[in-house]
Amino acid sequence: MSTTEDKHHTKQQSQPEIDEVTNDQILEGHEFDGIRELDNQLPPWLKYLFYASIVFAASYLTLVFVFEDDRVIQAKEYQKEMAAYIEEEEAVDEEEQAAPVVRTQEEIMASGEATFSKICSVCHGKFGEGLVGPNFTDEYWIHGGSREDMHNVIVTGVIEKGMISYKNLLSERQIQDVITYIKSLQGSNPPNQKAPEGEKYDPEAEQGTPS
Repeated sequence: MSTTEDKHHTKQQSQPEIDEVTNDQILEGHEFDGIRELDNQLPPWLKYLFYASIVFAASYLTLVFVFEDDRVIQAKEYQKEMAAYIEEEEAVDEEEQAAPVVRTQEEIMASGEATFSKICSVCHGKFGEGLVGPNFTDEYWIHGGSREDMHNVIVTGVIEKGMISYKNLLSERQIQDVITYIKSLQGSNPPNQKAPEGEKYDPEAEQGTPS
């Protein structure tokens, strides 16, 4: 082969191979199972999106680890919201204690029923007939059937039975209202009642017991 032919052959080898369909350059060494990779350029919008994601990530990490901004740290945001909620509930309780609002029995029952439907019915049934939790419509109680006993259960919970404390989730008025509603379920005799659990509670016998 002459020198001229050698130069021509070398020049052909040095020139990138072009795909006949797309006119894009074919990358050397990027062939697998007969499939060859083209040197496509990324569209501008995708490159700008990539650059923006880098800027966002850097800004977010700076807010979290450098400035410790409450807006992006979930634990702080949760604590802040809970503190505001508790402060609001305490303010409401203080207003009620300063100027008690006289409510009708219907209003008390409606409030208690709303709390019962939202929280208690999941374990005790829609009508208090008992599901995972005990039946509220019979005369038997596991932890006592007085208002004080029920208040104690709601405030402290029964962790071994899966019931959490609602001390920080319900106001004192909500607790008293739901107790009143639960008391009203006695003897309602709904269908599919759970079997009695605990000991029979006699409110008259308790009232007759000397203090």
